[in-house]
Amino acid sequence: MKTMKVCLVVALFSVLLMSNKSFAQDDKSYIVTVTKLHWNMDLDNFSMDEWKAVEKEYLDKVVKKNDFILGQEILLHSFTDDNTEILLVTTYDNWGAIEKAGDKDDELIKAAWPDEKARKAYFEKKGAYYARNHSDEIYATVPGGKIPKGNFDKDMLYYVRVSHLTFPKDGTEKEYKDLSKQYFDAVTNKNDFIKAYYPNRHAWGADNTQFTEVYLVDSLADLDNALNKNRELFRATWNDDAKRKAFNDKMDKYFTGKHSDYIYKSVHELTK
Repeated sequence: MKTMKVCLVVALFSVLLMSNKSFAQDDKSYIVTVTKLHWNMDLDNFSMDEWKAVEKEYLDKVVKKNDFILGQEILLHSFTDDNTEILLVTTYDNWGAIEKAGDKDDELIKAAWPDEKARKAYFEKKGAYYARNHSDEIYATVPGGKIPKGNFDKDMLYYVRVSHLTFPKDGTEKEYKDLSKQYFDAVTNKNDFIKAYYPNRHAWGADNTQFTEVYLVDSLADLDNALNKNRELFRATWNDDAKRKAFNDKMDKYFTGKHSDYIYKSVHELTK
């Protein structure tokens, strides 16, 4: 169990990033908020096209004009335990930008819908698509991801793997980073089926051991291809049983061996 997990999920140790923006690959850590919304299952005559149009209006009039928001995207359930969930993923430069972005949103909303009645009508229409309950998590990005040069022009599959870190007494951050970089350079970065890769660590939320990795692929078939290619590349670099065991033994001590998997689908028209 642990050996297979290490072969698939090693990364630099530093939310879902998850944004498609080409941020600098340096030591800077960005802040990612993930708001889990839910569809209003009591809404009659739901239209996906109409929902997209309503959200696109807000994206164009508010989100894209808010310089404190570096990137944003909406992810829909594909294979998770809750078909009603929708993830709103937003990337910021730092913690302070979250509050500044909220203030800027208020300013842009009033500018976009100056008439109070029109503004109220729009947000009632927008809000009708969602249930009242939601939850929030905040992550910090980890330098060293596989970052695309720009936004994708089609919906992509997001394979999200949530592992749990341990804090071994005989472990060091340097050792973890060195091992992680070896794996990233030899496997993840060379895997052409993986179009993007975003590692994220817990920053604010329910579980401080959570380590979240996001792999972007074109299709379910390519997800299977990517996992198979990972194993092939891993075995090519650590090319005998003794080398593989030595590497995995060192990495295993940083993880509990427990993980969970989720698959979401992006809505490329609603991406900043």
